[in-house]
Amino acid sequence: MKNRDRRAFCAELGLAATGLLAGARRAAAASAPVRVGVAGLSHSHVHGLLGRTARGDVQVVGIAETNRALAERYAKRYGFALDLVTGSLEAMLERARPEVVCGFGSIRDHLAVVEACAPRGIHVMVEKPLAVSLAAARRMARLAQAHRVLLLTNYETTWYGSNRRLRELVASGAIGAIRKLVVHDGHAGPVAIGVEPEFLEWLTDPEQNGAGALMDFGCYGADLMTWLMAGQRPLSVTAVTQQLQPKLYPRVDDEATIVVAYRDAQGIIQASWNWPYGRKDTHVYGERGYVLALDARRLQARLGDAPEAPQEAPPPPAPYDEPFAYLAAAVRREIEPRGDEPSGLTTNLVAMEILEAARESARSGKTVALGPEATA
Repeated sequence: MKNRDRRAFCAELGLAATGLLAGARRAAAASAPVRVGVAGLSHSHVHGLLGRTARGDVQVVGIAETNRALAERYAKRYGFALDLVTGSLEAMLERARPEVVCGFGSIRDHLAVVEACAPRGIHVMVEKPLAVSLAAARRMARLAQAHRVLLLTNYETTWYGSNRRLRELVASGAIGAIRKLVVHDGHAGPVAIGVEPEFLEWLTDPEQNGAGALMDFGCYGADLMTWLMAGQRPLSVTAVTQQLQPKLYPRVDDEATIVVAYRDAQGIIQASWNWPYGRKDTHVYGERGYVLALDARRLQARLGDAPEAPQEAPPPPAPYDEPFAYLAAAVRREIEPRGDEPSGLTTNLVAMEILEAARESARSGKTVALGPEATA
């Protein structure tokens, strides 16, 4: 082999080796757990993340929490090292270098999480609802879009097989055009069910939570209705709130009914801290039938002239069955999250419009008309 040919051959081998090495590195990165930072521990939904470490698809690499006693309590319960915990979000981001941050503080904290993470190219998932106000939600959306990061909102009901099946039936035309949606969400109240004191403190603070039951459980209905109505913005929103347990919740509502008027349909959201038991069920009535999603798996349907029949929906396929599996797959680009999904940004901006209008309607005693199509 001539020297020139030998040099060319060696160069080709070098390029091939470099390509193989790069491919191996990409494969290793794809198989490694997604590095997750936690912003706050006061939202009790954090147990869902801390209690699933054995699955191996995500790894908590840093926690930002100012309440040291709370951090120590959870460290003892879940076995994480206290050196993961820092007193500020910025310090955690610099030290831990997470790929994504999950917000488990108050709803008001969501904006600060996105303001810190988005410019660093870090994805964010927050617990429902997206933000404490529509203005905060729109700023969060602008930041996420400008820096091309994911901004997801986690609702328990997103991962229900029943809701997925319900939407399939609606989309197929099995019940005809939607005419009425009724969503019931809530429980006997945060005091009655014994939520942790750090959670109760901000959940019953209108500045930290935005409202009481209206935000805490009204958000489920606003999200599901927007998804089932294919992103359609309502014409108007009317809401009535009450304090049926004023001694327990003197600063926020504990009962809310929200009427959402669409062009050809009406939605009713019943959000309450006064149910005798916990419930998250969605009823959709169409021109030719109805489907009731009773819980995570059970449905009741009447289609056309057929008698009412029970159905059972299997859990959604992985990774659509659980929030952090979904998050890991989205960060790894194994799936492409869509804005019109229940956790998506487009859906949640409309949901925030509904919640903001409901809060204003309850305050003023008047129906709030939504204006022309809004932009983030």
